[in-house]
Amino acid sequence: MHQQGSFMPTLLGDVFCQCRSSDTHPGVDPGGGSSQEARDPSSASAPSEPVSSGQPEHPCEICGGPEQDHRLKVLFQVLDVNGDGGICINDLTIGLQKLGVHRTEHELMKIVKAGDKDLDGRLDFEEFVHYLRDHETKLRLVFKSLDKKNDGRIDSQEIMQSLRDLGVNISEEQADKILRSMDKNGTMTIDWNEWRDYHLLHPADNIPEIILHWKHSTILDVGESLLVPDEFTAEEKKTGMWWRHLVAGGGAGAVSRTCTAPLDRLKVLMQVHASKSNSMHITGGFVQMIREGGMRSLWRGNGINVIKIAPESAIKFMAYEQIKRLIGSNQETLGITERLVAGSLAGAIAQSSIYPMEVLKTRLALRKTGQFSGIVDCAKHMFKKEGAAAFYKGYVPNMLGIIPYAGIDLAVYETLKNWWLQRCATDSADPGVFVLLACGTTSSTCGQLSSYPLALIRTRMQAQASVEGSPQMTMTGLFKHIIRTEGPKGLYRGLAPNFMKVIPSVSISYVVYEHLKITLGVQSK
Repeated sequence: MHQQGSFMPTLLGDVFCQCRSSDTHPGVDPGGGSSQEARDPSSASAPSEPVSSGQPEHPCEICGGPEQDHRLKVLFQVLDVNGDGGICINDLTIGLQKLGVHRTEHELMKIVKAGDKDLDGRLDFEEFVHYLRDHETKLRLVFKSLDKKNDGRIDSQEIMQSLRDLGVNISEEQADKILRSMDKNGTMTIDWNEWRDYHLLHPADNIPEIILHWKHSTILDVGESLLVPDEFTAEEKKTGMWWRHLVAGGGAGAVSRTCTAPLDRLKVLMQVHASKSNSMHITGGFVQMIREGGMRSLWRGNGINVIKIAPESAIKFMAYEQIKRLIGSNQETLGITERLVAGSLAGAIAQSSIYPMEVLKTRLALRKTGQFSGIVDCAKHMFKKEGAAAFYKGYVPNMLGIIPYAGIDLAVYETLKNWWLQRCATDSADPGVFVLLACGTTSSTCGQLSSYPLALIRTRMQAQASVEGSPQMTMTGLFKHIIRTEGPKGLYRGLAPNFMKVIPSVSISYVVYEHLKITLGVQSK
């Protein structure tokens, strides 16, 4: 049987164990068997470490000893085939083949791409060390999650259970086969050193244990729906937990948006009506809304804002999964760049499908008392007076805003997540409530800030026909008009109430989401 699961493919087997055999007892494998062909000393300038003859069980300084820097330096020298101080794809191909390890060109490209910070097409020693240490941190988290007995070793029963959790069912015989491929000392258990050495140079981007705990676009609702969709593990897809997550997220978003609707309506009013001559402040804006339509007027436009959650979430998720297949990735999860592309395209498809509802939301939020009797009446008036094109006003700036919003949110969130995993994670990838909320809030706020001028132009274009005496401008014409009459500050009207609702939105959506998860029977690991 082909070994499956996102952390169980054919991986790095004997890289360090060959270093063991050549640097400790030449020709003898530490597990008791004969080693593979000894490494040619001329192929790398790795220094050989002397071993005390009185300590046959001395831990290998390259694989499991305390001198991690030396271990990584030796591996770098082995893989830097031409000795130019950098590892390219060709170096990896030749170096790993000499060590009896075979990777596909796609896998090698992913390794170099993941670690290449200066984009020169190769890994220098610093980049190589950073990549491996980051990867090793994630591998340790997976090892600890597999080690159900917490004894520092993984046996066949633990492998079977863990793969079953990921939606892959295997027999005990197949589990033993997987175990033997990693077990170097014949104990039929895998310790941390064996696990790390076997997996170290496999380009895994997302590990199920991390995916389970680091969802944020499903859980946290800040009133905008431009985030890249969350990843789901094979187990969540197989057991139907994915739709329960989406339903719980939709319900949480509905409650969150309803609670913060007054701030959202104030933001829309300030985006459309505020100017240098008409200075609208937060307190004055609330007083004006209540005076014009009473307390109920604070929630104008909220109904359709809640209704559009369900179709948008469903369309985005389905589009995201289809685009993942079109990209051709045979992996359970995508890398960050692929996620951004797939997520942005899925967001564009979802936004295109429900965009008329976005326009209706703006028109309803801006309506005066008695102007429309409801959503359908508003739609009829728009169609009769302005035609079908009115339902797609502001479409272009809305689409353009997806890239900076989704890209910056994803980049900031992944950066914060990886920083926490490297610096703070010890026994689990679970960050806890506070860290998850802080990372999600920070990344979403950065995403909103980057795309806010486009969001403001979109809203003004949506509202043009409803504002008396307002000229009908194009996106570029409106942008120039705002800069000329109000200055750059005019592109950020309504930013204060927008940011005021972020923390309550995130907090409310998380609390409601957790309660709905329990109600819907979503399993937490």
